Amino acid sequence: MDAELFRQQLRFILEIDKQKKIGRQTYLSDGSRKEGDAEHAWHMAVMAFLLADYANEPIDVLKAVKMALLHDVIEIDAGDTYAYDTEGNKTKRKREEAAADRIYGMLPQQQKEEYRALWEEFEAMETPEAKFVNALDKVQPLMLNHASGGISWREHGIHKDQVLARNARTCEGSETLWEYAKHLIEENVKNGNLAE
Repeated sequence: MDAELFRQQLRFILEIDKQKKIGRQTYLSDGSRKEGDAEHAWHMAVMAFLLADYANEPIDVLKAVKMALLHDVIEIDAGDTYAYDTEGNKTKRKREEAAADRIYGMLPQQQKEEYRALWEEFEAMETPEAKFVNALDKVQPLMLNHASGGISWREHGIHKDQVLARNARTCEGSETLWEYAKHLIEENVKNGNLAE
């Protein structure tokens, strides 16, 4: 056993425990409270293997699950930038790159390179796995917003056009999920949860 490698892995595991404290703007399905980053990543990971058959192209499911679990660890440093926060999104990439350098940099070299590359791949959204996981990242909050009666959307005065713009590339990962997302969006416009 390489004691230093083991020490680095354990240190990373303890570091990402901080992700449990990062709050998001989306409420749980019952509307009782807002979800956390770690809950979001877990939910997406389950969706990745459960819904893999709906990806537009064949995907490496394990790679997609890893991507789902690791894509937001950078928010330990960078914070969760609300999807519709225009000002926050201007500095998001710079904050997240610095966070990726530090957090993935805690790992042994091979894992550092693999997991940082997975994050970059997710961000670039060019591979089948990245497109699919990005689709999950957009649809998961839609599902929760719908189930919770659109609490977060109503709190922030979100419009249908904003949600459509955020989901503009969802179809690239899964046509099935995109059709489902469009249905949810229309339902929430009808219910008054999303402004027209």
